[in-house]
Amino acid sequence: MKVGIIGAGFVGAACAKSMLLRGSCDHIILNDIIPEKAKGLANDLSHGELLCPATRIEAGPISHLSGAQVVVITAGINERSGNAIDRNDKRGRLLLLPQNTAIYKDILPQLEDVAPEAVVLVVTDPPDALADVARLVMKNAKIVSAGTFLDSLRFRLQIAQRLDCHAASVDANVIGEHGTSQVYVWSSARVGGETVLSLAEGRELDPIRFRLEVEESVRHANIEIIEGTGASQHGIGIVTARLVEAMLRDERLVAPVGTYQTQYGVTLSLPSIIGSMGVSEVLIPTLEEPESLALTASAEALREALAGISQLLS
Repeated sequence: MKVGIIGAGFVGAACAKSMLLRGSCDHIILNDIIPEKAKGLANDLSHGELLCPATRIEAGPISHLSGAQVVVITAGINERSGNAIDRNDKRGRLLLLPQNTAIYKDILPQLEDVAPEAVVLVVTDPPDALADVARLVMKNAKIVSAGTFLDSLRFRLQIAQRLDCHAASVDANVIGEHGTSQVYVWSSARVGGETVLSLAEGRELDPIRFRLEVEESVRHANIEIIEGTGASQHGIGIVTARLVEAMLRDERLVAPVGTYQTQYGVTLSLPSIIGSMGVSEVLIPTLEEPESLALTASAEALREALAGISQLLS
């Protein structure tokens, strides 16, 4: 089970470390535009390799990704270096799209030549729009965006902290864009079969304030992390490892990840069945009207961002 990671920066390193510790696969190839960077990361991680589930980790050019079942792309500028950490800027991560599209246009043709059968897991921000870039360049590839899986985990955590329960007991999803237009599906959010909002009212929590505080905490979680540590990396690293496992093991795990949605004309996240083919089926959730309208608006934000880089793709 061979996995490639293109990009040996903060997020690429976190993905590789998570896969190594979890035993997600048995062979990891690290690639970076600076070969010494990938080699240094591989060397560093390999020194702890013998204390982890059996995994071989090494650095190499994109040509060494031949035969990989999954290729994770984390290459690109991050939110801090791309000045995308202003809470008041509704564009959020979409500000990074032009520069990271240029980087992807260099990577993707090379990847298509050596690993045309691999599932391509797009993690670089903004992952949904970049998944569309990958879809347009690699026309026959299986493209998946890490999407709102991490946002959904953050959503569940924020709810659990306020309801004083374990986050794994919360069933709640964020859909749409992995960004400021993301949609919080409160209508189906539950703990033990009871709606989250009913539980909040039962604890005498103001439902409007409850929702606003949770949404604000989730929407800007990445910025808070960046302000504290310089980079948001470890959460997405663990999420990426889990997605890789689901693909390699053909688990049919259900989680909100991004694939191209014909009805919206863009890649965005909906609950999806994840396995060896990437996403085999999308499960369309039942939404209340405000949630449905918000999802349409999220898709429109993504379409506008992609229209702004159309000249880069021609």
